[in-house]
Amino acid sequence: MTRRTETRVSIPADGVVLDGRLVAPSDATGLVVFAHGSGSSRRSPRNTYVADVLREHGLGTLLFDLLTEAEDRAYRNRFDIGRLTARLHAATDWLRGRPETRSTTLGYFGSSTGAAAALRAAARRGDDVDAVVSRGGRVDLASDQLPSVTAPTLFVVGGADTQVLELNRAALDRLGGPHDLAVVEGAGHLFEGPDELERVAELAAEWFERYLA
Repeated sequence: MTRRTETRVSIPADGVVLDGRLVAPSDATGLVVFAHGSGSSRRSPRNTYVADVLREHGLGTLLFDLLTEAEDRAYRNRFDIGRLTARLHAATDWLRGRPETRSTTLGYFGSSTGAAAALRAAARRGDDVDAVVSRGGRVDLASDQLPSVTAPTLFVVGGADTQVLELNRAALDRLGGPHDLAVVEGAGHLFEGPDELERVAELAAEWFERYLA
């Protein structure tokens, strides 16, 4: 039986401390770091569900707050993509400083504005990041960095989320590495319909299994 360790963690970044939850099977084939969207947190029910599915597929997960509670009360901070990117970069450095995660393969799962931070951080880190999945991502907020994203990248968008779908289609071929777009037909931005979030989780698990193994 696979053992699973769960640790509440504190991640230093930019002079603050960010709370998180690191969960890893003993035989994890890789680790996925989550970057949540604006107004959300490490407790996001959608990301928590996706993380549970990824762990069923043998992957470790890190869910953490990109902003402190005080920072999140200022609405403008939720769209400060530079700050969110720096926090994700700091969390990745923190993982690389831990003996148990120093050499593991890493993926990013970004939602909404968090997807822009994930893409920007992946561009910055190069081959230190092995795969990226964006769910309903505001990928336009990382448009200048897309050619530098060499990690295999999957965009997952709801078919009824027409504006975001258009932005994702426009951005897809600007990516510098392998890429694909998966459209969940009929789904809106939050994937709230029956089986829609389940489909997102399945697509993410398949992508990460392919590139983090």
